[in-house]
Amino acid sequence: MTQIETTPTIRNGVNVDTMFATLDAIKATPAIAQFKWRAKNTWLGGSHNRSTIQGFYAALQEDTSRSSAFTVDAGEPGILLGHDEGPNPAEFLLHALAACLTTSVVYIASARGVHLTEVSSVVEGDMDVQGALGLNREVRNGFQNIRVTFTVKGDAPAEKIEEVVARAQARSAVFDSITRGVPVTVQLAR
Repeated sequence: MTQIETTPTIRNGVNVDTMFATLDAIKATPAIAQFKWRAKNTWLGGSHNRSTIQGFYAALQEDTSRSSAFTVDAGEPGILLGHDEGPNPAEFLLHALAACLTTSVVYIASARGVHLTEVSSVVEGDMDVQGALGLNREVRNGFQNIRVTFTVKGDAPAEKIEEVVARAQARSAVFDSITRGVPVTVQLAR
């Protein structure tokens, strides 16, 4: 019997065949959709700290496919007593939001047959640090407002691009976590 080889459909750098196969697998076995993401953080002095990210739980098992850990340093600017060893945690939150929305735009456009030529965004957040510094109880500790402005270009009419961006917002895990909140437990290890 002759075996026929097919070329996978790659759109915007995404293997669309694998994407739809993954969606079908999750529909057939919803339990494989349960993930646990992890980051381990260590203080290095002053405001400088480092997170390592490697293993995670997915598809009913511990995933060890990453051969090495990602490392990400965080710090504070001089005006907030730091030495600029890395972006501050609030800036990482903006990065996480931008990255998640961008990935969602690319995946959704790929699934809907839209070939992209440009995806970029500017994310800006307003924060009054009096709250976080304990100087004013009337001011919240976090952002008061976050704005995301996308530039998206591709082979689709503006209405289709707007639909892709709206769908990305609706499906972004980080957008959902920020806008709808998520329970967070903080405790000391015993």
